[in-house]
Parts: sequence; C-alpha cells; structure tokens
Amino acid sequence: MTDIASIADRLARLEASDAIRALKLRYLRACDDKDTEAMRACFVPDNAHIHYDRIGSFPGRDALVQCFAELACRPTLREMHFAGQSDIRLLDEASAQGSWDLAYLALDDASGSRTFLTGRYADEYVRVDGEWLIRSTVFTTGLLSHGS
Repeated sequence: MTDIASIADRLARLEASDAIRALKLRYLRACDDKDTEAMRACFVPDNAHIHYDRIGSFPGRDALVQCFAELACRPTLREMHFAGQSDIRLLDEASAQGSWDLAYLALDDASGSRTFLTGRYADEYVRVDGEWLIRSTVFTTGLLSHGS
C-alpha cells in the first residue's frame, strides 16, 4: 500500500469511528431530551435488534420508541445518560462493533424517586447510504440503585 493510500485508509477509519461516536451521542441525547424521532433515526429502519436487559427486547426501532414514549416521556422524569470508555472496532467500510460503559441517573420529581444505573452496551453498526446507524444494541446492567 502506498503512503497516500495508507494515510487515506487511516483517515477513513478515524472518520468512521468519529461518526459512530457522534451517532451514540445523538442517541443518548435523544433519550435525555425525550426526542423520540431523533431516537428512531439512530437505528436501521428494518430488523434492528434491541435488548435492554431488565426493560426487555424490542422487535425494531418503532417498538423501542413506543416503549420509551410510554415509560420515559414525562415532564417530571429527568434523565442523564453518561456513556464513555468506548471501544469501536471497524470490521470493514460498512460495518463496525462497539462497546460503551454507561452511568445513568433518573430523577422523578412527581414521586421523588431516584435511580442510578451502570452497565455496558454492546453495539453493531452499519453504514447505510453513507450514514452510520445502529443495527444491534444489547445493554447489560451492572449496578442498579433505587431510592428517594
């Protein structure tokens, strides 16, 4: 591989990793902002595999968004998702895998309850028409604490 080709390949990989990180950030912000359409746009349109441990499995993005709207889209529920320690592995120019550690805090002003949760996402990403999307996401809970 020529030096130019090698640099171009490395640059493409860096740009893909950055785009995937931005995708995950958009997803988490959509959750915090209760923006169901932005959440939906983060997933492949058909056959997304979504499993969120204690919450359950969803047969695609529409089912996830419906559950989210019913459980979390309340003005009294404030949530913050903090994801970090990402590990992005590009498999080729159109597919990747990644993992993210999550710290989550929810404050319900109506009931006074507080929830703190940690865990890890294991994701699969695909590039569709030049845009990275989540094809599969599996969340495994670590620590879970409820209180008021």
